[in-house]
Amino acid sequence: MVVNFSGMPSASSIFAAYASFSAFVMLLQTILNQLMPRQAQNYIWSLIQSYLRTKPSCAAIVIEERDGMSSNEVYSAAEIYLSTKIRRNIDRLKVSKRHKDKDVSVKFAQCEKIVDIFKGIELEWKFVSEERKKSSKVIDEDTDNILFTSEKKYFELSFHKNHKDKVLDLYVPFVLEKANSIRAEKKTVKLHTLASYSSPIVWDSVNFQHPSTFDTLAMDTKIKRAVIADLERFVQRKEFYKKVGKAWKRGYLLYGPPGTGKSSLIAAMANYLKFDIYDLELTNIKRDSDLRKLLLRTSNRSILVIEDIDCSVELPDRNGPMCVDGLGRARPRDTQFTLSGLLNFMDGLWSSCGDERIVVVTTNNRDKLDPALLRPGRMDMHIHMSYLTGDGFRLLVSTYLGIQGYHERFEEIKELIESMTITPAEVAEELMKSDDLDASLEGLVNFLKCRRIGSNLTKDKEIEENEVHNAKSLASGESDI
Repeated sequence: MVVNFSGMPSASSIFAAYASFSAFVMLLQTILNQLMPRQAQNYIWSLIQSYLRTKPSCAAIVIEERDGMSSNEVYSAAEIYLSTKIRRNIDRLKVSKRHKDKDVSVKFAQCEKIVDIFKGIELEWKFVSEERKKSSKVIDEDTDNILFTSEKKYFELSFHKNHKDKVLDLYVPFVLEKANSIRAEKKTVKLHTLASYSSPIVWDSVNFQHPSTFDTLAMDTKIKRAVIADLERFVQRKEFYKKVGKAWKRGYLLYGPPGTGKSSLIAAMANYLKFDIYDLELTNIKRDSDLRKLLLRTSNRSILVIEDIDCSVELPDRNGPMCVDGLGRARPRDTQFTLSGLLNFMDGLWSSCGDERIVVVTTNNRDKLDPALLRPGRMDMHIHMSYLTGDGFRLLVSTYLGIQGYHERFEEIKELIESMTITPAEVAEELMKSDDLDASLEGLVNFLKCRRIGSNLTKDKEIEENEVHNAKSLASGESDI
């Protein structure tokens, strides 16, 4: 077979064409260098490279902060887990420190990315925060439409789609478990209260650093032991509550005069169990639906506190008529806050939306409360916070003055305390007036003596007024006859 090469260009012509093309490229490069900045050249070149590069098939998981009305545990776990993955090469960080915090909180900021490696799989985390504005239409003659701003936060987790099963079955449970261990190591009790700057109302929190413990609590020793035993039994009976078909929750009613240590007992319970506290101000609740949303946003292992429930708000009767607006129209049930709505969260269907939760209600006068609020299943244990006793005084002296043994003034003080009604707060205030032991006890004795004299004068005056009132009533009755 004979091949004819006569149609092919010669080597010299090929070389000449190559030289011409090279000269053209060099001329074009010179023109680009003179007319186009280096940054623009790099940007165009990166676009060409990204277009020509073979892109792997990626999958993504979106983890939002909220799941409907409830919080998303995966989001919280991711936030805790990723705080341990922050590296120096991250350019933008969020740094914060609240009052009395021991350490600075460091988080990565908007649209910042973190790369994590799990079992050879490369995963990329990205944090996104979007601001949304809504108009709240309230059916109330005294309230206008409210325009408020809310924030939607979520994590975006990207990875190769071939690893989707491993990420869902192994990596996500790993993040949850790791976050739980980190949370347990750095557990800080939080005090949550309603944020006054937000509409709709949401929870805001600070670190809870109340020093009250059961060791420093001046209350009856038998009652204190009973409360501790009840708390320990409650946290250990998860399977029992499940077996009997009841929500894993417990209700405590603390009643007694002001200054007897109701708030201190709540703080001691939180410190003992390491439970967060949610302080619910009923005066800020306008509708049952507001209460529902707030309580669904409380966490497990928490204490919901409603202090002075007999004074904070007047709850409409459960069986009373519906509210009527200015035009004489019946207002829907959802537009008012009712006792029925509160009871439903204590013992109704909504009470099962959470585990290991405690509800504490305080009042100065138990007799003023609706009997439906007091029954077992809502308030399971009633704790009477009484006036100071002799045993309570010994504990106060041990805590405030450091006296562990006997003192010659103890018998006199004990006799004075038992002859009147006085709160632990009043005695504690007197013990704090001096650092000198003898001077402090002497001042307390004088205070108690003056208090007893004043108490006796008050009693004599009451007796005299009653006698005068009875005499007038008798005289009025005789004249009628």
